Amino acid sequence: MAVYRHEHFNAAHRIHNPAFSDAENSRIYGKCNNPNGHGHNYELTIRVSGPVDPKIGYVMDLGELSSIAKRHVTDYLDHKFLNLDVPEFATINPTAENIAVVIHGLLRPHIPAHLDVHVILAETPRNIVQFPADIVIHNS
Repeated sequence: MAVYRHEHFNAAHRIHNPAFSDAENSRIYGKCNNPNGHGHNYELTIRVSGPVDPKIGYVMDLGELSSIAKRHVTDYLDHKFLNLDVPEFATINPTAENIAVVIHGLLRPHIPAHLDVHVILAETPRNIVQFPADIVIHNS
């Protein structure tokens, strides 16, 4: 069984790799490499899956999940410039993929270990990432 909790936060970032030249960063990241950054209205969906607890009838109390997300994710990331205000991004390029990985790391210690946690992050209505992925693709 899977349950989902939807949350929201706003944040700015600059997609930039200091190992690349300015021209290479511009070519790869386009407008997302704006030196002054840019912002998004992030939509966060947290999927928790596992067995339904027969005592309470829930996989996990969604009110509790919302409180965990607020305390450890949205309060932490909301209205921040990720590159400058969030220590995890001091050395990690804050792409949507990397933001989802960081969010997963912020949530995982606070959700019972027997439950699986997936982070689905929409940077725009058309750009959505999930960590971990449902499938693993092996390159041969």
